[in-house]
Amino acid sequence: MAVPTRRSRNASPLADLVGKTVGDAFARQGFAAVEIVTHWQEIVGENLAKRSEPIKLTWPRRDDPDSVGVLQIRVEGAYALEIQHLQPVIVERVNRYFGWRCVGRLAIRQGPVALRRKRPALRKEPSAAEIGKARESLGKFEDDALARSVARLGVLIKDRDRK
Repeated sequence: MAVPTRRSRNASPLADLVGKTVGDAFARQGFAAVEIVTHWQEIVGENLAKRSEPIKLTWPRRDDPDSVGVLQIRVEGAYALEIQHLQPVIVERVNRYFGWRCVGRLAIRQGPVALRRKRPALRKEPSAAEIGKARESLGKFEDDALARSVARLGVLIKDRDRK
């Protein structure tokens, strides 16, 4: 009788578990690199990213070496006219991001754009004076590093509650 092997119970990063699946899904849409979707805001800028999103990247046939890819983007409402005027800028930014001429033109599709969440702002680190003041109100601790950490946490919580 074979002895069952024990599985490791270590947590693995979500990217390791989902990465291949997401990569395959993006590849079916023509995105060889997931970065065009995940880094859209950095590629085109915050203002353009709010009102547009990449849909599909269509590659030309291999027998035509002079043709280039077509990037389909979804644009909300009347902003399509603005995107049409900025097409050379967007194409240049995408190509500069990837380091080669992968996109030659845009195909604009009107439709609703998914809302993008803003990244939360980084918290301001409390000053040594604020931590010292909070430390005094804590009382006695045997471990000074622990006392400092608890005081720092208290200052951060007070800051959060004020906002």
